[in-house]
Amino acid sequence: MTTASLAPPVRIGKAGIWALGILALATGALESVVTPTLPLLQRELSMTPSEGALLSITLLLTGAIVAPIAGNLGDRYGGKRIMIRLMSMVCIGGLVSSLAPNVPVLLLGQLLQGAMVGALPLAFILVRKHLPAEESKVAIGVVSGLFVGGGMVGILAAGPVAEKLSRHWMFALPTIVVIVSTIALGMLMPDDLPGESNDIGLDWPGLVLLSGMLVTLMLLLRWSPDFDSRPLLPSAMAVLMAACVIGWIAVERRVTSPMVDLRMLVQPAIWSSYVITFAVCLGTSASLYLVPQLFALSGDGYGFGASATDIGWYLLPGALTAGLSGPLGGIAARRFGASVAVATGIGVMTTTFVALAVVHSEIWHLIVAKALIALGSGACVTAMVVTTATSVDRDTTGTATSLLLVTRVIGFAVGVQVSGAYLTAGTPSGSDVPAESAFVTGFLIAAAVTALALLFVRTLGKGAKENDPH
Repeated sequence: MTTASLAPPVRIGKAGIWALGILALATGALESVVTPTLPLLQRELSMTPSEGALLSITLLLTGAIVAPIAGNLGDRYGGKRIMIRLMSMVCIGGLVSSLAPNVPVLLLGQLLQGAMVGALPLAFILVRKHLPAEESKVAIGVVSGLFVGGGMVGILAAGPVAEKLSRHWMFALPTIVVIVSTIALGMLMPDDLPGESNDIGLDWPGLVLLSGMLVTLMLLLRWSPDFDSRPLLPSAMAVLMAACVIGWIAVERRVTSPMVDLRMLVQPAIWSSYVITFAVCLGTSASLYLVPQLFALSGDGYGFGASATDIGWYLLPGALTAGLSGPLGGIAARRFGASVAVATGIGVMTTTFVALAVVHSEIWHLIVAKALIALGSGACVTAMVVTTATSVDRDTTGTATSLLLVTRVIGFAVGVQVSGAYLTAGTPSGSDVPAESAFVTGFLIAAAVTALALLFVRTLGKGAKENDPH
């Protein structure tokens, strides 16, 4: 071991933290601009429904694959080194998307942009290496909160920017901020040393099998509404996914330096974090899907017939609380412990969902409820990230947190599909307006799933205590 490797890491300055935070904000915005403007893109680019569906999941598919790879490479070769390369790909993707004249070019841009999902685990690597343990918890919360807040900013701003300027600018503006913040990060962030396993070859079989498992799962979720017309498709995809899971486990148990150390996954603090994150994100996605629908619809005695611009303003308080929830979650996890922060957030979410199921007759009911859900969810997820990042060795921070982010994506995807299924099932024949009972059912299901996460909070606290270095 060299003398350099024994030297203490250089501490991040405030400017470096802000560069990370602004980068998280910009990538969150860039990630979310397609969702609210998909109808506009379909109209301007003459996209078929199948092309629109493909565009809506391209970034998530790439992100599900890239996040574990980026986290693993960051653990091996240094977070800053991989971050700069990854964000260079994202910048190219954003520019391609902003200049895209047709659907294939836009799909290529989204494919490259999907690499941004790997940025968060790399940011957590840098924070853990360059800050003391207690300060890193707050910094992780800030970065996580700004990424979530950026996503809300993108959802709110994409439509007005596309309508007032053009669809090109809704990609170009956040991409410009990503470019500037990446350059600032390269200048302000100290270099971090490679991990101990940087001289061992990459686990390519494990990588291929994990990618196959995640892609199959995401496609299974995306195409689930069409399975009635193609009954053999879900069976074939389920068999393929099971084969990938079995093969992946077998490979990871045998290779010298696995993509994911399975011993890490059985730690109480780790697996309980993943389970809680999945449940909380599934419940949160119900509000992300159902509340705007309730704003837009005009049913018999319910709904408000709001315009797209009005809905954006109604969701603004939720965007603000989502941005604040990350730092608050990090501070709460530091001061009271992750289990207390998570239990409080789950309690707020569950109570709010039940209240929404009972009372949703005024616009302010939905505005306040959406803000409370965003606050509780953001605090929970941040506490999970903090717990995961600080319960493993520094050399596995990227891998552990990247899998948590993939769990978050899957939870959101499942929640949207479940919510959409209940609205479809609750739509009377010959009508395109779901019954009010469908929304009530959706909110109650979200409350039940979120509340079930409380069963694992004790395991989280036990695991965190067992992994506390002090």
